[in-house]
This record gives sequence, C-alpha cells and structure tokens, in this order.
Amino acid sequence: MLIGAHVSIAGGLDKSVGRAEAIGAQAMQIFNQSPRMWRPTDYSQDQFDLFKETFKASDIDSVVIHAVYLINCASKDSGIQSKSRISLTQALKVGDEIGADGVILHPGSTKGEPLADSIERVSKALVDSLGKSEMCPVLLENTAGAGGTIGRDFDELASILGNVESLNSTLAERVGFCLDSCHLFASGFDIRTPESASDVADKFDRAIGLDRLRCIHLNDSKAPFGSNRDRHENLGEGELGKAGLIAFLGEPRFKDLPVILEVPGFDREGPNKKQVALAKRLST
Repeated sequence: MLIGAHVSIAGGLDKSVGRAEAIGAQAMQIFNQSPRMWRPTDYSQDQFDLFKETFKASDIDSVVIHAVYLINCASKDSGIQSKSRISLTQALKVGDEIGADGVILHPGSTKGEPLADSIERVSKALVDSLGKSEMCPVLLENTAGAGGTIGRDFDELASILGNVESLNSTLAERVGFCLDSCHLFASGFDIRTPESASDVADKFDRAIGLDRLRCIHLNDSKAPFGSNRDRHENLGEGELGKAGLIAFLGEPRFKDLPVILEVPGFDREGPNKKQVALAKRLST
C-alpha cells in the first residue's frame, strides 16, 4: 500500500509535494483549485513542469486530484450542470498535465429528482468531460448516503458505469472508483472484521470489478454504523477504531492501492505525520 494524505497546494502546485514528503506520505491528494469556488486556477505550463520535476525527484509514487465540492453532475438545473461539467473538465485537464492517477469525484445528488434520471445526467456529464480531456481517469467515490447523494451502494455506482459504457465504451475505460472507509461504514457496509471487509470487497467485485478500484480514502467515522452521516474522524478515535481499520486495510485485494487520509488531524488542520505513521502501522 502507498499510504498518504490530502495536502494543500497553497503557494503553488509544487509546494504540495514538499508538504506530502514532510508528513511521510507515499501518495498524495490535492485540490486543483479552491474546493468551494467555481473559479478555476489558471496554471501556466511552467507551473505544471515545476510540479512534475518536484514530484519526480520525491519519494512519492502517486498523486490524485479531488474535484471541487460544488460539482453536482446529477443536477437538473442547467446552470449547475454546465458549471459542473466545466469544473470537472478543468480538473481532468490538470490531471493530464501533472500525470495524476485520477480525479476523484462525488457522483452528485438527486435533489429530489428520480434516481434513474439523475444517474443518466451524471453519465452524460462524465462522457462530456472525459471527451474534452486526454487520459486522466475519473474516479467515482462512494458516498455516506445522506439525503439524495448518489453512490451509497455499489449498484448505484455500477449503474453510472453501465450508462457511460453504453454512451461511449472507449471513454468508459477511463472510469474508475475510490472507496472511502468512513462512507462505507456510514452507508451500512461493515468493514470491522477481516471476514466482513472481504465480503465488501467481494460485493464490489461482483457489481463493478476490482480492476476498476484505483484508490482508497482512509478515515475513521465519527458517526455510528449505518447512520448515513459523512463525519470523518482521526484514525482510531472513531466508531471503526484501530481494530476495524486494521481489518479494512488487511484486505489483500487493496494492497497495491494508494491510500489517502482525509482526517481532521489532532490539531484540526488535516492529516499530519503522526496520523500517516499510524496508518502505516495499521496496514502492516
């Protein structure tokens, strides 16, 4: 496993690499722009080249991008739909430039609309954005299931993939997935024992295929099992606990994946060296 964390790009894309190295990360995740604004960051080729040079010289083996939180590719609102596609396309193009292993995307929310129609809109948006970028994959993340969020179970995620395949089988090859331990637990997937974690991996494999799984988000859960509440907690301090996280990380079919921490941190400033070191211990 490549244990890493989400790090800031403040001061420039290349600065994120040093932050990842400073906390002992082997993999890293970044935002390509402010996560709560539509306005994209306009990077120069020199900035992309500097990131790639810095990354190549580091001991970090994987970088992924997390798309901004405002994106809702399921939205029926034409304005939100347009902004979502533009933002996702921008993230994928940045991923192309820096050689990212994928852009992680929350599938979206139905906002009270029928699920099938919402999934169709997500699928069309993915085809549109993938078609306007070159090679970076989009990695759909499972959700905790609050409200009308799409992706609370593997069948919903599989439906998106199936729709994309029917629209454009070539672009569908660039659709992968990211599983979040907190979201799994909150949406009713018990991963606290080796047997239950293996069962979850089996279910994902049957619904989608483990060859599509490209990344893991490792977070403890502040909310209880099946609560449908997305509340990340520091490793070992939540409902999963160290034993549950050991069981999840011990699933052998996850062993070659980048594992990204998105925990609040002991100082509430995000993942730090202590949390990354703990994750490494829990994974061995």
